[in-house]
Amino acid sequence: MSLLRPLQVSLACLGLLLVGAPARANDSMAALTAGGLVFGKSSDIEMRSEDLSISEKEIVVRYRFFNRANVDQTILVAFPMPGVDWSDANNIAVPDDEADNFLHFRTTVDGVAVKADVEQKALVAGRDVAARLKALNIPLMPRAKKTHAALDALPKDVQKQLEAEKIVRVDEYDVGKGMERHIAPDWTLKQSYFWKQTFPAGREIAIEHRYIPSVGATVQTSVLSKDADAETKRDYRTRFCADKDFVDGVQAMTRRNNGNPPPEYRISYVLTTGANWAGPIGDYRLTVDKGRTDALISFCETGVKKIGPTTFEVRHQNFMPTRDIDIMIVRKGE
Repeated sequence: MSLLRPLQVSLACLGLLLVGAPARANDSMAALTAGGLVFGKSSDIEMRSEDLSISEKEIVVRYRFFNRANVDQTILVAFPMPGVDWSDANNIAVPDDEADNFLHFRTTVDGVAVKADVEQKALVAGRDVAARLKALNIPLMPRAKKTHAALDALPKDVQKQLEAEKIVRVDEYDVGKGMERHIAPDWTLKQSYFWKQTFPAGREIAIEHRYIPSVGATVQTSVLSKDADAETKRDYRTRFCADKDFVDGVQAMTRRNNGNPPPEYRISYVLTTGANWAGPIGDYRLTVDKGRTDALISFCETGVKKIGPTTFEVRHQNFMPTRDIDIMIVRKGE
């Protein structure tokens, strides 16, 4: 049985929005922004706890839910992936260019792996061309080598048809072997993993999901730069809360590096998406791992405690998130 049509309605009702940050320079790599699971609305299901762990290697979220109703509740649960295309292939960080599940998303319920369904759209100016591409046996991941190979293998008349439909574009370049002409994807892949989850009456269940984050990077941090543009300066101040101690630490690191500013890494997490459960989060815990003891880290939070050589913790009771999480890590290059 196809769930495509009801899913389109349900996801629209959840108000999903995930966008990639624009790259600012050729020596930078922008991050795609993802977040946690998105739940259908329920006035009977409480989120008793959320344990969120963020590092450059992995994001892990553990939820405990309790259904306080007298009957079971079944709702749609979704994980919306950020959109990806080919136009920013050289300056948008994607963990796995060759996989549709490019963040390696996976989830469990009470320790049992969930086999989620997936809805995929290939969007061109708001038009879904996924069916057109599938009919031609073209993979939908626009960054995958197999997608480009399949497009190049199409008959010339079909290539011209797709070009006229603005689904593909001509891509010409020279990599040292003379000018080459290829057909490149001109669509954006948008996809969501989803399943229908039953919350038993009067019982608590644990849901966990994990994925590899998209980590933005710059060859050199601009936190010390007097020539940084206004948006960059505002980001350091308001998105990442870079204070004097942090700036002083970057200055010291720069001096030790013969006056060359160290690289900067950014991770973003959507925390404010659709709080559709009953009441606030009972027990909220955030842990952030900066990865190396010599790294510097900055993010906007209160009550931050250092609980390990590289790990920091934040805890809140009866928590209602009001902003997303943006983390900046500055360290010497690998």
